[in-house]
Amino acid sequence: MAHVLPPAPPMRSAAHTRQEPVTVGALRVVAEGVPTAVRPDQQTGNGRYPIAWLTITAPRGATPTATSICQCGRNLFAAGHHKALALIADHTDHKTRCPLRAGQEGAAA
Repeated sequence: MAHVLPPAPPMRSAAHTRQEPVTVGALRVVAEGVPTAVRPDQQTGNGRYPIAWLTITAPRGATPTATSICQCGRNLFAAGHHKALALIADHTDHKTRCPLRAGQEGAAA
């Protein structure tokens, strides 16, 4: 006995589908009496921005890893408990030696 599938629905091409217009900057409706606050733009802060990143991954039961990246060109990776700890210490020390931070006020802090 053969199993018969129902017929597939007719395919519609993109030319026949109606898309709703996209509204940019539409007003959001909030509950009456709920105050709304506009947060300051995070890009226009005090002129500070990150130049170095330390990423540590230490899943339970697996080998820990660390990556140290800086805009000065530093891009180091370490795998294993002792090597990752050494890279973390070196990344912290790099803050005092980085040529991009040398002229910044409070770079050693």
